[in-house]
Amino acid sequence: MIEDTALPAELEMLMDVIRRRRSIHQDQLSPEPIPMEYIQWMLEAANYAPTHGLTEPWRFTVFSGEARRALGEAFAQSYRLAFTGEAFQESAWIAQKERVWKAPVWISIGVRIGTHPKIPEWEEIAAVACAVQNAHLVAASLGLGAFWTSGLPVRHENTARFVGLEPPDKLLGFLYVGRPAIPWPKARRKPWEEKVVWRE
Repeated sequence: MIEDTALPAELEMLMDVIRRRRSIHQDQLSPEPIPMEYIQWMLEAANYAPTHGLTEPWRFTVFSGEARRALGEAFAQSYRLAFTGEAFQESAWIAQKERVWKAPVWISIGVRIGTHPKIPEWEEIAAVACAVQNAHLVAASLGLGAFWTSGLPVRHENTARFVGLEPPDKLLGFLYVGRPAIPWPKARRKPWEEKVVWRE
């Protein structure tokens, strides 16, 4: 058991940050601004994600302050395009416009596709996911909550164009970031031993 083994100091610090990382919903964040250098540190960490062929396929756009207003309008427009007829709900449309004010920073998560003929799309998406995890770990180390949201309005092709992505590149959602307005949530994980098979 790992709990019975003393970890090297640097590894213990790293494990503490990994165990601390949480997905905290927008309704559980404070709208107060956060220092932009925090976001820069997150993106610096994201840039060191593993990437097959050094394609570095992650593409981010950061929205804060008043720029969130246009983002909310884009979410609302995408909702209207995606849900028509009886599926359209005005309350949900309004919620898409207003949700951007619940977190001080929104970061679009884009992936560049097809930059290397031998690298499949899934590997590029995996690289972007690693980049987001790196950023999320830095956020946790700074006491910030974050959440990777991937609902239809935030991934819609209209929203993708709004953040500057054109096919074949794709929008995988947004990472929103802020200070938690709730006590830091406890971890909920089953023991890793239940998910591993050893063959020696």
